[in-house]
Amino acid sequence: MSIRKPILAALALSVIAGHVQAADDIVVYSSRIDELIKPVFDKYTEQTGVKIKFITDKEAPLMARLKAEGGNTPADILITVDAGNLWQAEQMGILQPLNSEKIKANIPAQYRSSSDAWTGLSLRARTIVYSTDRVDPKELSTYEALADKNWDGRLCLRTSKKVYNQSLTATLIETHGAEKTEQLVKGWVNNLATDVFSDDTALLEAINAGQCDVGIVNTYYYGRLHQQNPDLKVKLFWPNQDGRGVHVNLSGAGITKYAPHPDQARKLLEWMTTAEAQSIFAGVNQEFPANPSVKPSAEVAAWGEFKADTIPVEVAGKRQAEAIRLMDRADWR
Repeated sequence: MSIRKPILAALALSVIAGHVQAADDIVVYSSRIDELIKPVFDKYTEQTGVKIKFITDKEAPLMARLKAEGGNTPADILITVDAGNLWQAEQMGILQPLNSEKIKANIPAQYRSSSDAWTGLSLRARTIVYSTDRVDPKELSTYEALADKNWDGRLCLRTSKKVYNQSLTATLIETHGAEKTEQLVKGWVNNLATDVFSDDTALLEAINAGQCDVGIVNTYYYGRLHQQNPDLKVKLFWPNQDGRGVHVNLSGAGITKYAPHPDQARKLLEWMTTAEAQSIFAGVNQEFPANPSVKPSAEVAAWGEFKADTIPVEVAGKRQAEAIRLMDRADWR
């Protein structure tokens, strides 16, 4: 019995999502849609022979699962979106240092954790979109200017409950301080044309339909919808080009604290920061590569170049709680 028990326990831990895990397989917990990461994993397996099994869920359940599993986790890597979520994972103690000079060489410091707990893999700008029928782009300038009276009844926003808006607000606090940011956010809320939207796609469709004239979205939502509807009467605008620049966030990853295969996990993440993998990873979701030496896809490049905010993205996590409280006071729901 003393011999069988550890064998049975090992077998139980090797069953992942209904499949028996080989000893050298890498297991990834991912909050990204399957089709956005599978092409990357397939290419890595093709080149190395290492198989990758991934379990997809929302970021909160995945992080809670890692915390609960502790040293019994089968997961080697956590992949999720938004620096706010990655920072939360870091604070929960479920990641370990990357310890990779290759990752440091490929990804700028502003898109990595200052404690080396995680790295960005692809970038998305959260920028202004406008109606080509009802807005002259010369009317647009900054995020802050959307609080002006001339946008009264013309602005659409996504719910404050989404981490993307929490991160944008967090960086505004970092730039302007809490008092000025609260005034700004209240101005946005006062200018709303309709109730907040549950997602960016619905917001874009509302502008296209004439419900509002301007809004703030992640660029890849615009790319997806424009691909489906080339006649979309909405365009992107890069704000704050004479100042702080466009707010940029990311999708990223870290090695789990109790990863069964930390060396293999590190090699995979290192490869995912190389030119070949970056082109695939960013391209499938119309995002920007996090590696600055890699060009975006032709469709993304067609949106034009812009100056990005240089604030380290981990600020989005550090000020997340403060941002949520501020948005609540400003009645952004």
